[in-house]
Amino acid sequence: MFLEAIGSAVLGLLLGWAALHRLSHRLPSRPLVLSTGVAGALFGDFVTHSALGAGSLLPSLLGAAVVSAASLSLLLRPAGRLRRRSAPA
Repeated sequence: MFLEAIGSAVLGLLLGWAALHRLSHRLPSRPLVLSTGVAGALFGDFVTHSALGAGSLLPSLLGAAVVSAASLSLLLRPAGRLRRRSAPA
């Protein structure tokens, strides 16, 4: 279980680094993105491990990757400026 947690934390760190590398202009600060990736992966691993039980390494890592990617997607900002047009009164 310890190696599973370490593996999911490394997976979350790699996903956070990849998100920073590809989408750095749309993400907040580097420490926030990396810690969100790791926290999401650990939470995803915990939920998957709790649902499936011990002995399921690959599904646990898959669950960690899915929750980490979902957590990182919540940090994305819009690509361009938001243009709001006010209607004349």
